[in-house]
Amino acid sequence: LEEALAECDTFVSEDAIPWSKIAEKHGIVRSTLTRTWRGETRPHKEKVLAQQKLTLQQEEELVRYI
Repeated sequence: LEEALAECDTFVSEDAIPWSKIAEKHGIVRSTLTRTWRGETRPHKEKVLAQQKLTLQQEEELVRYI
């Protein structure tokens, strides 16, 4: 995905980006590529961390306590 995004960044405008060709070349879904490039979605790991109620340190302390 990172390589595909970098390739998209080489184009002058969004209208000039051949989304389908780039997605196929890198083996990813076109909609995933476009949404990620536009900032409409973020990597799963970032999403999980943003939803987390406890910090990793708090989790570790809780596990030791239990």
